[in-house]
Amino acid sequence: MTTNTTTIQEKRQGYFGQFGGAYVPPAIADKLQNLAEEFYRIKKDKEFEKEYIELLKTYVGRPSPLFYAKRLSEKVGSKIYLKREDLNHTGAHKINNTIGQILLAKKMGAKTILAETGAGQHGVATATAAALFGLKCKVFMGATDIERQALNVNRMELLGAEVISVTQGQGTLKDAVDFALGYYIEHPDAYYLLGSAVGPHPYPEMVGYFQSIIGKEAKKQILEVEGKLPDSLIACIGGGSNAIGLFKEFLDDENVKIYAAEGAGEGLDSGRTAATLNLGKRMVFQGADSFCLADEDGNPIGSYSIAAGLDYPGIGPEHAHLNDINRVEYHGITDKEAIDAFKELSHLEGIIPAIESAHAIALAMKLLKNKNEVTIVNLSGRGDKDVVRM
Repeated sequence: MTTNTTTIQEKRQGYFGQFGGAYVPPAIADKLQNLAEEFYRIKKDKEFEKEYIELLKTYVGRPSPLFYAKRLSEKVGSKIYLKREDLNHTGAHKINNTIGQILLAKKMGAKTILAETGAGQHGVATATAAALFGLKCKVFMGATDIERQALNVNRMELLGAEVISVTQGQGTLKDAVDFALGYYIEHPDAYYLLGSAVGPHPYPEMVGYFQSIIGKEAKKQILEVEGKLPDSLIACIGGGSNAIGLFKEFLDDENVKIYAAEGAGEGLDSGRTAATLNLGKRMVFQGADSFCLADEDGNPIGSYSIAAGLDYPGIGPEHAHLNDINRVEYHGITDKEAIDAFKELSHLEGIIPAIESAHAIALAMKLLKNKNEVTIVNLSGRGDKDVVRM
């Protein structure tokens, strides 16, 4: 595979190729522009970087290990390394982004933090960071997700966050994002801490920047243990933050194949799926030009996946771009395949993955059978929240 590296990087501010932008009401356009300016400023601020890295080390527990899953590898017929984001404080990759954005919010004088969540991991990470810095926190969560992720709701409330149930639509992640954006428009003095690489500029770029620590560590770690780059990378994808976090550092490494697992739900042809890049249409959705699941008239529709964190009809604009230039292959993984992988990893390695991460494990098991290749799978979160549902 060869790629033109100049096409991988955004050519104009807020865009990845032809995707991205900030399609927002005037009420928050200036605020987002100010946020973008502050973000670009802190990227060059060595003191900010020092504080951020120190918190990742002493509070989050980074670097996260790269673990050779020997028994799983033997069964599959390829060497599978797991990037253990499940071992971070709060149990997922989300904390990398919330710590970075909380530091930025503090420097901008924010007193109240807003967040949306699906699986609850971003909500927990935001509530955790807000508690650390003494800020008020409101988390918007779909009513359906509140029921299926009750453990994380309890954790958010224990951390001092107000969890606001969103009953509109299907009561899932899309509806939580819609409601959070609406609240932000009405309360522009708050700071909206978006959790995935979606939405209007600067969020996709900003979230990708804070999550890129995953790939930076993984590249160094795989070179230390294997003496070479991996043959491939695999991650699950809903909005896209854990995947883009792993992928970014390897995009210019032309011989490294990259795969992502979308939540196919009951199947790509079932009508109950969340496989946006397999089935979606290009449109402006929740502030950015990207892809979204849609009806015959081109109107956004709801999604379905057993994994609340993947149950989202949109996709981040950087992923839309990487799909457009054929740098990343996006595959649908069904609920059943994910559940089987969830149990397989638990039995073989003593690691209970988040059902979201189990989609990536399932894809690795499908693609790498008897390939004798080396891969890194991003284990984006732990599965405590999912055990009672399996």
